[in-house]
Amino acid sequence: MRIAVAGATGVVGRHIVAVAKERGHEVVPLSRATGQDVVTGTGLDEALAAVDAVIDVSNVTTMSARKAVAFFQTATRNLLAAEKRVGVGHHAALSIVGIDGIDASYYAGKLAQEREVAAGDVPWSLLRAAQFHEFAEQMIERLSFGSLTTVPKILMRPVAAREVAAALVDTAEAGPSGRVTDLVGPRDERLVDLVRRAKRADGRRGLTVEVRLPGAYGRGLALGALRGGGEARRGVVEFARRQRA
Repeated sequence: MRIAVAGATGVVGRHIVAVAKERGHEVVPLSRATGQDVVTGTGLDEALAAVDAVIDVSNVTTMSARKAVAFFQTATRNLLAAEKRVGVGHHAALSIVGIDGIDASYYAGKLAQEREVAAGDVPWSLLRAAQFHEFAEQMIERLSFGSLTTVPKILMRPVAAREVAAALVDTAEAGPSGRVTDLVGPRDERLVDLVRRAKRADGRRGLTVEVRLPGAYGRGLALGALRGGGEARRGVVEFARRQRA
């Protein structure tokens, strides 16, 4: 197959490229570095010519619902329009488990993306996955102030990005399937514990404090909405320390 990967240089995108190549697929990476921009639509038609499936793991870093919705709606519409024009037969997207009741902040953008995919003209598949192992390191980088790290209260089942990548390549190979079985990690964890373990592994000192965020958003995180349901498929790779790609 000829598979295009939107967000090919990101945390999971790099693994998708590697897994797909290992399985003998031809991979077309979509990124600004290779001349494609999902926000403006630049270069998409040319890159998607003769592509069998697109795996979309493009992303934006923001806590603003407005910015997240704008990015994911625009990127998804541009990809789907280009796919329709050149005849791509399958659009596979990655979303997040448990966000139905957390239509706020970044998750509002992911829900908007899901709606665009389902309403589009290109046959589709959607995989929801739990937070990646790398999420702990991202929180350290974003939420540390000197030696203090403040971490939102989140109950989660972190999953290896490599396992998510393999599941997305499986999905592309299977053809359009609608909403496929969610993928989560093998164990229940608290984000604060993962951050502390990652800091110790890196030799970082200082206090790590767990805080509960306000409103329905914070309540959903604290009560474990992001763990996914009991019907989710469990990955096998456990979080051990800071994960590197």
